Amino acid sequence: MAMAATRTYTPDEYLAIERAAAHRSEFLDGRIVAMSGGSRNHSLIAAQLIRLLGNQMDGRPCEVHGSDMRVKVADQGLYTYPDVTAICGEPQFEDAHGDTLLNPTVIFEVLSPTTEAYDRGEKFARYRRLPSLTDYVLVAQDRPRIERFTRDGDDWVLTAFDGLEATVALASIGCGVGLGDVYAKVRWGAER
Repeated sequence: MAMAATRTYTPDEYLAIERAAAHRSEFLDGRIVAMSGGSRNHSLIAAQLIRLLGNQMDGRPCEVHGSDMRVKVADQGLYTYPDVTAICGEPQFEDAHGDTLLNPTVIFEVLSPTTEAYDRGEKFARYRRLPSLTDYVLVAQDRPRIERFTRDGDDWVLTAFDGLEATVALASIGCGVGLGDVYAKVRWGAER
């Protein structure tokens, strides 16, 4: 049986389509992949992270962005929308549109059952190629747990934080987030 050919796109074609689209899509190896919506807990966690980091960045040359900021992994065929992205220093963008960040310092992904394997696996493998990235942070939404991967030369060191009393330090951006604050409005056992 013959398989139908799947159309592939160039990065320029993707950006033209994406900038005109009503809904966001990621770009992976020439394919345009529609993004699904998130749950209430997912949204609350991401919003708390943005607020907590943003408050700590006031008056400093740092920025925090939600999932509207696209990130390009230059040599990895990936344009994606992390849940939260932080940068300290001068942001670098792909072009004059200023909507595709090239040099994130910290990326946060809020895990969901449908994306967890990808966030831990292939997506992280591609993110590791970003020279600017110092920390990759995975945030559970079914229990108070945050995993921080920190760059140490060519290696990535995992530190897990469990429980509402724990605090995650992010030295690269001069911030820290308490799990009690991150999960302040989350309803455990609610639909994710």
